[in-house]
Amino acid sequence: MKKITKKIITIMALTLVTPLVLTACGQSGQSGQSLTGEIKIDGSSTVFPITEAVAEEFTAQNPDIKIPVGVSGTGGGFKKFAIGETDISDASRPIKDEEAAMAKENGIDFTKYTVAYDGITMVVNKENTWVKNLTTEELKMIWAPDSKVTTWKDIRPEWPNDEIKFYAPGTDSGTFDYFTEEINGKSGAIRHDFTGSEDDNVLVQGIAGDKNAIGFFGFAYYEENTNKLNLVAVNDVKPSLDTIKDGSYAPLSRPLFIYVNNKSLDKTEVHAFVKFYIENAKDLVKEVGYIPLPDKMYTDQLNLLK
Repeated sequence: MKKITKKIITIMALTLVTPLVLTACGQSGQSGQSLTGEIKIDGSSTVFPITEAVAEEFTAQNPDIKIPVGVSGTGGGFKKFAIGETDISDASRPIKDEEAAMAKENGIDFTKYTVAYDGITMVVNKENTWVKNLTTEELKMIWAPDSKVTTWKDIRPEWPNDEIKFYAPGTDSGTFDYFTEEINGKSGAIRHDFTGSEDDNVLVQGIAGDKNAIGFFGFAYYEENTNKLNLVAVNDVKPSLDTIKDGSYAPLSRPLFIYVNNKSLDKTEVHAFVKFYIENAKDLVKEVGYIPLPDKMYTDQLNLLK
């Protein structure tokens, strides 16, 4: 499990005393008593900061609840979810047909809840002063399975003739799937000489430690590491709360989800947690660096839960 950043811990401490949370805490149990049990969650490293923040708030009001949040990646999370190992699966892409089929074979019915928006963010080392913007065509040239790009000069002739080090989410990551589909036209289609990890903090450390590194991951991880990394615009548009929300940061803006085992919702603690998640997502999503949905969409998610 990833460690929450100092910023997120600070945020959690502050939000524990907000009226929103004080109101929500009364919703833990109908009798007002603290809930018990365990809620098992795994999946996307991108959605992890949101779910971990919600879990911190929820367990603060229900200290007898255990909520381990794993980060196996979206694909890894769905593998566990489809065989009933988890109650909730964090996902940075929709479930694939074969994953849904596996769940059905195991008698698992589920519901998808959209919780936030994100923009896949291209970053380079802080000492990289030449890469300010990349086009979609250049991204494909860099990351395609048959890419001939090995140095910066291979991308633009005026750039240095230094060898590039490539970093990307691991193959079980929904970010990996989404990026390869949008840029290379097929899920999983990518050059083979990259360093991959489902842990985005590993990618941050690798890129921050190599002047000639380039990589991508969710927007929140850039927001947490602006002192270590330089942001790269795509098609002259930088990812931000506004450009991701209005869709102008294209084609790398996307929704984020949680998938919930419907049988698990029969458990009071799981139902209460999902309700708490949706009711508090708008504020917590912003606080951990993502973009909240419009109010109506959260209302729709609550109606779906009901």
